[in-house]
Amino acid sequence: MKKIDVTALGELLIDFTENGVSSQGNPIMEANPGGAPCNVLAMLSKLGHSATFIGKVGADMFGKRLRQVVTDAGIDTGGLVEDKNVNTTLAFVHTKEDGDREFSFYRNPGADMMLTSAEVKKELLTDCKIFHFGTLSMTADGCRKATEDSIAHAKQAGALISFDPNLREPLWDSLDTARERTVYGLKHCDILKISDNEMEWLTGETDYKKAAQQLKAEYGIPLVLGTLGKHGSMAFSDTAFAQMPGYQVNTIETTGAGDTFCACVLHYILEKGFRDYKKEELEEMLAFANAAAAIVTTRKGALAVMPSKDEVLELMNR
Repeated sequence: MKKIDVTALGELLIDFTENGVSSQGNPIMEANPGGAPCNVLAMLSKLGHSATFIGKVGADMFGKRLRQVVTDAGIDTGGLVEDKNVNTTLAFVHTKEDGDREFSFYRNPGADMMLTSAEVKKELLTDCKIFHFGTLSMTADGCRKATEDSIAHAKQAGALISFDPNLREPLWDSLDTARERTVYGLKHCDILKISDNEMEWLTGETDYKKAAQQLKAEYGIPLVLGTLGKHGSMAFSDTAFAQMPGYQVNTIETTGAGDTFCACVLHYILEKGFRDYKKEELEEMLAFANAAAAIVTTRKGALAVMPSKDEVLELMNR
């Protein structure tokens, strides 16, 4: 029996988000812990699963803060290493009126880019049921190799592979490289969580159902999940399709919503087993994931403010 439910590899950083204006009229920025893979793990931990993170932070005040926050979230940090020469990655987030975001990254380089294959503890891959990753750990060659080696090792050990592209255009030298690395993920995953704008970017198709079908067929992915913002989500298994509406809440910002959704899908898989789900099962999976994601949009940050199962069920019952 494997001891770890989910191991995730990738970025761990500080999201500086707007939190009011000073008496001098300057924006006040709040240092929120962030990074998509750890957001996923934080929600999984909240739902009672064992979660382990592999990544790198700087040996600075932000790196120490992140290690503590991740530990407090119930995530094992046995795979988190420190870089004494490169600082922790920072992201400054501007929230638009509709809750969507614009990012400015301080990451040239950032510590998360400096992870190497030699620093990855292989037992964290051998001993996990699901291995989760995104593309931000493939923006630099060293970390890209660490990611690809980890995928191969986890797959060989029998883990399911979960992939969320999480495209952040400013972090890529070119979108051609971003596409190449995204396609690598598509070719190696069993579970794909992908947003509406990423589906359109990859396929050129504005009908998101057709776009998801195209990706599933082209890359042979057993389970494809598409997030549609406030309009909810959809899912394809090999023999079924389901689409569920979103929950209407007072959205403050959308940071971490997709990660929360992804975590809830992995939670369902861990609870029910991975198989060719029927439509009713996909609807059950999506309804819970949509509700959890909606709750996160009513809070600032993500990693440290994930909802409990009771909170999710309460929203669903309302």
